[in-house]
Amino acid sequence: MLDLNDIAMFVQVVRSGSFAEAARRLGLPPNTVSRRVQQLEAHLGTRLLQRSTRKLTLTSTGQSFHERCTGAVDGLLEAGQELMTGSSEPSGLVRVAAPADFFDLFPMEWIAEFLAAYPRVRLDFVLSDGKADLIAEQIDVAFRGGPMRDSGYVGRQIVAALGDGLVASPAYLATHGAPLTLQDLVNHDCVISTHPSGHATWRLVGPNGEEEVQVAGRFSGNTAQALRKATAAGLGIALLPPAMATLDIQAGVLVPVLAQYQRTGYGLSVLYPSRRHLPLAVSAFIGLVTRKMNAGDAPQVEQPAGR
Repeated sequence: MLDLNDIAMFVQVVRSGSFAEAARRLGLPPNTVSRRVQQLEAHLGTRLLQRSTRKLTLTSTGQSFHERCTGAVDGLLEAGQELMTGSSEPSGLVRVAAPADFFDLFPMEWIAEFLAAYPRVRLDFVLSDGKADLIAEQIDVAFRGGPMRDSGYVGRQIVAALGDGLVASPAYLATHGAPLTLQDLVNHDCVISTHPSGHATWRLVGPNGEEEVQVAGRFSGNTAQALRKATAAGLGIALLPPAMATLDIQAGVLVPVLAQYQRTGYGLSVLYPSRRHLPLAVSAFIGLVTRKMNAGDAPQVEQPAGR
């Protein structure tokens, strides 16, 4: 019969990233934790962790086992904590992975509101346009723009997609003229997402259905805010989410270009490692983001244009 303590130690080792750190958190000698995980592997008849001098890596079996066990272990710990404290209040550390520009579009005041409502919760943000490894980086919840391709994670879309539109600064259009057709973009500087080739393929839907154009420019960047600022500075034509461009258009900083064309946006999705027994603090934070981002006047997070 499996020892639940061994499973709990395995989950802690994965979250800690090393036997030494897991042992420190558990208050046990490192060799004890290592031995107990080895016993678990022997009982299961399979290797869960690949060990090296630098790091621990989950095997495919280990990752599957971790995904099945982590929610149950957290649920037991939460149940015990609730019995001891007599409370079902969300608590503990929540590690959040989000796009690099998350706080440009998600006001920090909303975070302050959440922390005021849940004084026993701590938030740790990992901001990057890269795809975080939720298991290896000990991420509790990730917010991402774009289609969900992580079959090993649980996820759902929480913000509906809106169409990206072409925009440029008045100064750029005054100097270079406005394109009259989509293919005219070939002869313009376009502000695109970082790519080794210096080119991007934009697929947009217009009066004649979906069309494709190869574009290039002298400025590229890996965040949507960088592309917006470069466009406002007159460096070219860009594809931007409406939530990002609307205020600049209203202020006259940006001007719509070929408004009959749009690219389908991706909205915002939430990912977490396991479907079962989400910690209360994680559920509460997902609820906050879902409510705020779907409010009528709320901004929305999208991937950088050109991806």
